[in-house]
Amino acid sequence: MTLRRRLHWQEYTIEAAGLGIFMVSAGVFGTILRSPRYPVHALLGDAFTSRAVMGLVMGITAILIVYSPWGKQSGAHLNPAVTLSFFRLGKVQSIDALFYIIAQFGGAFAGVLFVQTVLGEDFLRPPVNAVATLPGQEGVAVAFVAEAALSFLLMLTVLVTSNRRSLSRYTGVCAGVLVFLFITFESPFSGMSINPARSFGSAAFAGTWGSLWIYMAAPPMGMLLAAESYRRRYGAQAIICAKLHHHNDKPCIFNCGYRTTFRADTIPR
Repeated sequence: MTLRRRLHWQEYTIEAAGLGIFMVSAGVFGTILRSPRYPVHALLGDAFTSRAVMGLVMGITAILIVYSPWGKQSGAHLNPAVTLSFFRLGKVQSIDALFYIIAQFGGAFAGVLFVQTVLGEDFLRPPVNAVATLPGQEGVAVAFVAEAALSFLLMLTVLVTSNRRSLSRYTGVCAGVLVFLFITFESPFSGMSINPARSFGSAAFAGTWGSLWIYMAAPPMGMLLAAESYRRRYGAQAIICAKLHHHNDKPCIFNCGYRTTFRADTIPR
């Protein structure tokens, strides 16, 4: 098979668009909730309420992308660390993993660029700072550990739910709920990224390069550890596919065992 025939441009484009939409949602609502120029900032009153609203918005955004026709086709990774983990598990071909990651970084950058173009300085200047992810007052070490731990929990949740017949339909919902909880309760410690492309997109406009290494290193570390832990516990045969939602008729470009495995009833319930 030629390289051209092996490339899946629709799925790559969807990954870019999906993360771009996620960043537009983060940028627009981050500005509305944080900037003193908007009345919502004063109405919410305290930081916890603002984080809870932001978490709810981003959790819903993630769920809508996963269950959209686009998300059902690409698998809705929207995160280089997720793609790397499924690549490590043997579910994603190397060429697809490469182009997924390129698309994710490109989509994050484009999404932030769009918000900057529309909202201008309100989005770029403090306290919004292009919704950049930054370590909290507890410092770099705490931020790194927190990012790795959250990434581990998210990836483990995706694997546990997507590979069980009774839970597989709800993988996207579980991921969205975790995004809500992470932003609400953890973001004061690390800024809550768990996504290298998401942090890169904001850093490119906020200029927060000094701490970017945390968000480039910790999420892949945490998710790869979760993938390896799951594989060692259940075996490679128990990992069905790299899609977060597979109960649809969309084509699948991954090393997929969804139909045969579920029919054979050989996975954990």
